[in-house]
Amino acid sequence: MDEGRVSRHRAGAKLWLAGGWLLLALLAAILAPLVAPQDPLAQDLMLERLPPFWIDGAEPGYWLGTDSLGRDLLSRLIFGGRIAFIVAFAAASTACLVGSALGLVAGYFGGWADRVISRIVDVWMAFPPVLFAILLVAVLGTGLSSVVLAIAIIDWTRFCRVIRAEAMGQSRMDYVENARIAGYGRVGIMLREVLPNVVPSIVALLSLEMGIAIIVEAILSFVNLSISTDDPTWGGIIAEGRLSIHQAWWVLVFPLVTLILTVLSFSQFGEALKTRFDPVLW
Repeated sequence: MDEGRVSRHRAGAKLWLAGGWLLLALLAAILAPLVAPQDPLAQDLMLERLPPFWIDGAEPGYWLGTDSLGRDLLSRLIFGGRIAFIVAFAAASTACLVGSALGLVAGYFGGWADRVISRIVDVWMAFPPVLFAILLVAVLGTGLSSVVLAIAIIDWTRFCRVIRAEAMGQSRMDYVENARIAGYGRVGIMLREVLPNVVPSIVALLSLEMGIAIIVEAILSFVNLSISTDDPTWGGIIAEGRLSIHQAWWVLVFPLVTLILTVLSFSQFGEALKTRFDPVLW
């Protein structure tokens, strides 16, 4: 079995595992009102800090236990997934469109366009990303749109740098020179010849960025700078669980595991897609 076939086989396994978890989490988030066993906002101090179903003292219907206010943890995780996926798709897509477009122009055309865009990226990346996100949200105000905008403003540079390098390499390939000889214009070559060959990198980066966006949203929620409503978020649940780790460890552990699995799945899913679509391996 050659190296390319081995890589595709591993990519297929990653696609099934990572994609399966993401599909399950996404469907749960979309169908949250139907699949959540309890109201995520309902409080009952008589049910505070109930353990998960396999531990003595658990109550039927509260599969992962409750928090210090008697709210069902599983339901809060499911509804928190809604916020996480909205931020992931919206912020990552916006950053991808802006960064990939600028990176493609800089890498293919070079010259003054590359110098100007590269200098802007260097200046932008000089700011610590998490602190920059907190500053932007503090200025823009809390809310879902502010979180999405802050993440997109910060992370477009990641796409720009990688796609610039990819486009610069592709622009030196023989097929680009053949297209020029055939009489195609520079914009046409960029869109018809170079862009399709950098799509695998864009897909991998987009999937990775979705995981990063979820982490940033969780950090903002942890410090109470995400959405301004009472809707549950994974970062907010982690912040609550940290305060009661010795009395109810599950309130901290389960959202952390959910967050880690989701971010890791996005990363592996993007890497597997790039391997499957990379023409070099076929």
